[in-house]
Amino acid sequence: MALSNLEKLGILFVAFFIFYCLKFLWHFLYTYAIGPAVHCVDFKSKGKWALVTGCTDGIGKEYAKELAARGCDIVLVSRSLDKLKATAEEIEKEYKVATKIIQADFSEDDKIYENIEKEIAGLEIGTLVNNVGVSYTYPEYFLDLPEWDKLIPTLIKANVVAVTKMTRIVLPEMVKREKGVVINIGSASSIIPSPLLTVYAATKAYVDKFSEGLDMEYSKKGIVVQCILPGFVCSNMSGIRRSSLFAPTAKVFVQSAIKLVGTTTRNTGYLPHAAFVNIVNSIYETANSFGTWLVVRSMENSRRKLLKKYKRQ
Repeated sequence: MALSNLEKLGILFVAFFIFYCLKFLWHFLYTYAIGPAVHCVDFKSKGKWALVTGCTDGIGKEYAKELAARGCDIVLVSRSLDKLKATAEEIEKEYKVATKIIQADFSEDDKIYENIEKEIAGLEIGTLVNNVGVSYTYPEYFLDLPEWDKLIPTLIKANVVAVTKMTRIVLPEMVKREKGVVINIGSASSIIPSPLLTVYAATKAYVDKFSEGLDMEYSKKGIVVQCILPGFVCSNMSGIRRSSLFAPTAKVFVQSAIKLVGTTTRNTGYLPHAAFVNIVNSIYETANSFGTWLVVRSMENSRRKLLKKYKRQ
């Protein structure tokens, strides 16, 4: 019995749907299970030292600890000397590796990079984690940002200039040795609608595109480049104090993200964050007006809550 055109169309749709689901399932299985097992990176073999910026709290500190656990000596670069000393002492005691601390405020002028370059001269740095970054104190409209003339240059210096300059300092020696890892910490805000975080999200979009270009240019030189685009994580920057499935602790997040080095060059780093990004973008693409309303409303609610807390402080 011959099939009608409508039946043929239905079969084609079902076949396409099954293919899409299988492709989707394979992508997640490969990214979070198969790939990490096959492409596990030996960080110590890339170089004796790992350098982490913004390393005394949250994601940066956990990257430093995870790399130390893998046998790397750690260069810690951050603003607070007291926190640097405490973090170095903690890592040396727990992981029995060497550390070196460099005090640097990435919101200042370019002189800090001259000092960093002098401090790390002669060190075999095999892994660079560009984690340092600055966000809004609370979600806010572009024109209403507090201390606008101070905040915007700080965002650009810490989120854009720092990742560029630090890579310029460390990458040449990696290229000479034809091995190395560069991990750049972006933000999921750069790949989903992010009203009231406009400038922050834009600076993190730079990190994403910068990483993409670096990977294309230097993967053939033996350099592994990865951009991680996390959602909400419990940290001082996010202000989230209680962990949940979609807002894990920094330790849980980094334990997930670091396994993906060598498997994927661009990822949220954490499966629930990937699901969240896909859901938000699907809603926005399917129903643009509703998606816009939903995101703006959500951010305005966060703004009201956090603004009250900010004013109390």
